[in-house]
Amino acid sequence: MIYAGKNTGILVQGATGSQGKFHINLMNAYARQVGGTGIVAGMTPGKAGQDVFGVPVYNSVVDAMDEHEIGASVIFVPAGGCGDAIMEAADARIPTIVTITEHVPVHDIMRAVAYAGSRGSRVIGPNCPGMLVPDECKLGIIPANLCRKGDVGVISRSGTLTYQVISELTSAGFGQSGIIGIGGDAVIGQTFSEVMDEFHADGRTKTVVLIGEVGGSLEIEGARRALDIGMPIVSYIAGVSAPKEKRMGHAGAIVEGGEGDAASKIERLRALDIPVATRPSEIPDLIRRLL
Repeated sequence: MIYAGKNTGILVQGATGSQGKFHINLMNAYARQVGGTGIVAGMTPGKAGQDVFGVPVYNSVVDAMDEHEIGASVIFVPAGGCGDAIMEAADARIPTIVTITEHVPVHDIMRAVAYAGSRGSRVIGPNCPGMLVPDECKLGIIPANLCRKGDVGVISRSGTLTYQVISELTSAGFGQSGIIGIGGDAVIGQTFSEVMDEFHADGRTKTVVLIGEVGGSLEIEGARRALDIGMPIVSYIAGVSAPKEKRMGHAGAIVEGGEGDAASKIERLRALDIPVATRPSEIPDLIRRLL
């Protein structure tokens, strides 16, 4: 199981907001389609007694867990309260906390991720599309219609680029064992390396597509981890034309001193003998050659 599975009960924090409502409906539609448990409870302070598309809403995470078996949470809480929401879920010992919210203050997320780790919880995100395991579960906003069950894992810092790559894989006949969007902020929870370990431990994944972008060195760390555990990977790095020394979109996408730009990442990946696509449409062919 990659973070969550078909029988995982899921809580949505921020259930009564517009985004929470919208995606509860979509996540549970997918759960019904695959015969999964899906969203069993929502949580918004002061909104207990309401329901969202039949999902009961509670005032706190603890109240929800008193009534339901919950193994994962998806957070749609506004940025200012997102750190507290993560820590509340971690206090309740929820193993997997998927954080969709963007623009979370850096100090808030630093504290929340560290606190969650101390409580045994794993945070995916923030500023991410979440995760989807085809025919198992959907936690977040990844379009399920693009996905197909298979043995290719996808780990990505980008949201919409993830959707493009999934579409390319599915069209080429490559199903996915799981799609994990780790988020593009400067501070995130699960990294490429940690998700790589999840795919390796799950046993269903034959190869992983690593989708990176400018800023930081997480992609290189993930590639090295893949080599250490014997996981074949292909990669794609967005942002070849991004100007140096300029922030590009995500808070983590800043290039400094020749480190973290797309060209240097591609060079380092190729030095590790990792195949690198120059555009997403090349990824299926690279997988064929690799396997």
